[in-house]
Amino acid sequence: MTSNGTALITGASAGLGAAYADRLAKRGYDLVLVARGEDKLRELAATLPGNAEVITADLTVDADLARVEERLRGEDVSLLVNNAGMGWVSPVVDADLTDLGRVIDLNVTAFTRLDQVAAKAFAARGAGTIINVGSVVGTVLQLPGMATYAATKAYVVTFTQVLAAELAETGVRVQAVMPGAVATELWDKSGYPLSNLDGDTVMTVDDAVDAALAGLDAGELITIPSLPDAAHWDAFEAARLTLAPNMSRREPAERYRLSVSGSRP
Repeated sequence: MTSNGTALITGASAGLGAAYADRLAKRGYDLVLVARGEDKLRELAATLPGNAEVITADLTVDADLARVEERLRGEDVSLLVNNAGMGWVSPVVDADLTDLGRVIDLNVTAFTRLDQVAAKAFAARGAGTIINVGSVVGTVLQLPGMATYAATKAYVVTFTQVLAAELAETGVRVQAVMPGAVATELWDKSGYPLSNLDGDTVMTVDDAVDAALAGLDAGELITIPSLPDAAHWDAFEAARLTLAPNMSRREPAERYRLSVSGSRP
């Protein structure tokens, strides 16, 4: 099999990351698998066709993140699946700040640093692909108990949209994948068991990744695996953009003006 280059996948030991590893290996990519659990990574690597390199790293640890960044700069790397993420379910007032900090460190800080390294390296070569894994939570659904997680995933979508505009003339492809609920271990780890969800709302990992890659092949910037009609997202975006001409003006809106006879509080 001829290699299409090397795909670096974060959060590769299970769930969406492991499914991406399987699909991309079958598409002819060599792999760099990144996660905290070395045993799981090596077990996965043994099942895949082609070459699979393992990097054991905690992306919330600066030294580990730096090692992954250095590998991502390698000339052979042509695709990044920026998938590593952490969920945490708790009302804001009850949440442990250390836990929330780790969610932000992984879902925002590490995510941003890896995308920046990939964007710079790929743009310099005039080719490459960046796949950012977000979530419908935050952009479309705001669920109580998920304020920090939802905000980090909204960040992923906005970051991807702006990055795609910046890289439009470079030959680099960018995609944000926004799954709904997917049957991964992330739920149980977050403190909200998967068993609490309606089974009709939960997609399998394999279906989610197959749909995401079909969206990539179709050239989509935003892929929502469960959305039956892509026109609904287009309408959502169009509605958002209708606000743009009036979002920054010299004068305040009329409804915020004090009447001449009124007095300031």
